[in-house]
Amino acid sequence: MSSTSNPHLPTPNPSKITPLIKTPDRLEARLKEIPPEPGVYFMRDAVDNILYIGKSKKLRSRVRSYFRDKHEHNPRIALMVMQVAEIEFIVTDTEAEALALEANLIKQHQPHFNVLLKDDKKYPYLCITWSEEYPRIFITRKRHLGKKDDRYYGPYVDVFALKSTLRLVKRIFPLRQRPQPLFKDRPCLNFDIGRCLGVCQKMVSADEYRKMIGKIAMIFQGRSKELEDILTAQMEQAAEALNFEQAARLRDQIRGLQSLTADQKVALPDDTVSRDAIALMADEQFACIQLFQIRAGRLVGRLGFMADAQSGTPGAILQRALEEHYSTVDSVEIPAEILTQHELPEHEMLAEFLSQRKGRKVSIDVPQRQTKADLIEMVERNAGYELARTQRFADRNNQAMLDLATILDLPDLPHRIEGYDISHIQGSDAVASQVVFVDGVPAKQHYRHYKIKNPTVRSGHSDDFASMAEVIRRRFRKYAKSGSGSKDQALDTSASPQHLTPNAASDFPDLVMIDGGKGQLSAVVEVLREMNLLEDVKVVSLAKQREEIFLPGESLPLTTEAEQPGVQLLRRLRDEAHRFAVSFHRQQRSDRMRRSRLDEIPGLGHHRQKQLLAHFRSIDYLREASPKQIAEVPGIGPKMAQQIYDYFHPQQQAN
Repeated sequence: MSSTSNPHLPTPNPSKITPLIKTPDRLEARLKEIPPEPGVYFMRDAVDNILYIGKSKKLRSRVRSYFRDKHEHNPRIALMVMQVAEIEFIVTDTEAEALALEANLIKQHQPHFNVLLKDDKKYPYLCITWSEEYPRIFITRKRHLGKKDDRYYGPYVDVFALKSTLRLVKRIFPLRQRPQPLFKDRPCLNFDIGRCLGVCQKMVSADEYRKMIGKIAMIFQGRSKELEDILTAQMEQAAEALNFEQAARLRDQIRGLQSLTADQKVALPDDTVSRDAIALMADEQFACIQLFQIRAGRLVGRLGFMADAQSGTPGAILQRALEEHYSTVDSVEIPAEILTQHELPEHEMLAEFLSQRKGRKVSIDVPQRQTKADLIEMVERNAGYELARTQRFADRNNQAMLDLATILDLPDLPHRIEGYDISHIQGSDAVASQVVFVDGVPAKQHYRHYKIKNPTVRSGHSDDFASMAEVIRRRFRKYAKSGSGSKDQALDTSASPQHLTPNAASDFPDLVMIDGGKGQLSAVVEVLREMNLLEDVKVVSLAKQREEIFLPGESLPLTTEAEQPGVQLLRRLRDEAHRFAVSFHRQQRSDRMRRSRLDEIPGLGHHRQKQLLAHFRSIDYLREASPKQIAEVPGIGPKMAQQIYDYFHPQQQAN
């Protein structure tokens, strides 16, 4: 690969750079510098942020099209073009190389305008933690939160089928059943009944266990038939060696594998070819994409993706979905044939890239007739059902937000709603929760915990009003209208397109809901008045007993019905805030109770207490440990280990 431009240039001076679209001479000069070769291009704004990363087999033609055919752009791309202040590029030797480079750079920089697929946690993934000595297998809706060696499969549309498959896999193979050991020095019942190999006590070697996990991974890679052949050969070898117990275990595993795909036959003319079929259905807002994975004539996986319908043509959306999907899979998972609903804008480049990764030819076709066209029609029909379900869910949330805006006389729909609650037991371990609903849907990435720091709130003395006031003050102090942290400045985006990236203004709520009655609301109003934010923050409270909504300065609640969509939305928010606060309170109380006895040991600080509990899991296990075992904990020397042991065994010390 050769490069003619460095994508990591020094940050330009924003005051001297204007968008290229406003300086035609500089734009034309820059376009002429771009060669008509394959490569990757960067769109940067005035403050050197990367807006977009793209690839093309002819860089000059592709980049020029952004500024020549402005009337054909969707609003999203038109907005990007207005902000482009600099264009950079990297020339590659082949088109496939450009696609691979683009995928890596997008993962690294995550430009705002490259976001196509929505990570809305709607569909779950299956994760295998290869980063651990003994890998775990579990279902999650959060992708790429672990280490880079961990492997994710999905997202799967049919959650029930995924759970059933994993449940059957755990019956077929003796996997570790618990994330943490149940006992310190012996395996649990799962080992005795053959459901686990005793991973907690390392009764099986890591290499042997990882080999078994590799076999399980083949199932989720769509290679069940290949795994079945491998197990059949191993069963025959075990039988020839008169190892009938091992042969019986392998026989049971083969039968279990066969039951996984017993009812998933798909009628296709060539059952020996592995193929994927992808199609979408879209409305003005959403595009629901479905990808069917067919191996040896059987449907082994049905994946689902959500995209912004305005982000491109149907073919462009399908292309980006395929690029993002295949960039995260192993080469063995790439099929020999890909059937698409629409012609892909750069199908030749994608086919070459996938062929190089797989090591053999990969074809991409748009079937027009017979069985393959029927398969695409089936995938499209399933995508339509998902779109209809998404529309119903969105309509319900829109109706609830509209009703809530009517109840509270809001000028616009409340896009971001925050809910707050306090949890404690007679003042002890007092905490608060902040939960966030975006467009009526929980946005858990924005949730936040607070530990109440008010010294007057302690065991035996609670003050919910003061606690709520403290939380609101800490939440909104960066917006207080004084000094450099004013809300006006936080919301000022005229100087640069900062509204396109996460910043202080993006988390300002349209509505704040307090769990409580007039007392809690009055405490919050007083804090907002002190910070000169009372006119900017729309705040209400929801009382528990009668589900009454109170507004600041009003002695009587609003006249509402308990089953109104807007009231139900506030109730869901309130219940989620309560759940989140109680969970955090229980965690804090549990940690305090676990640490309470260790606090009595002189010289044992909080950090070493955490290390001891992380090593022994509980006070009971620590009590049973010998001084030598205690000294194995990092940071605990022999003298401290003996002191800890003597604390739990005072009678032996006396003797």
